[in-house]
Amino acid sequence: MYIILLTFSDNKANASHYMADHKAWIAKGVEDGTFLIVGSLQPNQGGAIIAHDIEFDALAARVAEDPFVAEDVVKAEIMEITPSITHERLKFLLD
Repeated sequence: MYIILLTFSDNKANASHYMADHKAWIAKGVEDGTFLIVGSLQPNQGGAIIAHDIEFDALAARVAEDPFVAEDVVKAEIMEITPSITHERLKFLLD
């Protein structure tokens, strides 16, 4: 499981130019089940994604395809988590 932090760079002002493609990139990750949670970092710092069921190298390649990352609107940091305890509803993350 991974947490992806997308923090705004100095090119934050260009976000509107790539927003539609960025949202499509997010929607694809949610639709295929890789992205479990997507949200904003407050206050207005960027975004965060919780991803699972993907190898690190494949995730890194996928993150590099995000238009915000490719166009340097955000800087991406991927942190791997090995879950050991979950709430009953999230037991699938332990597999």
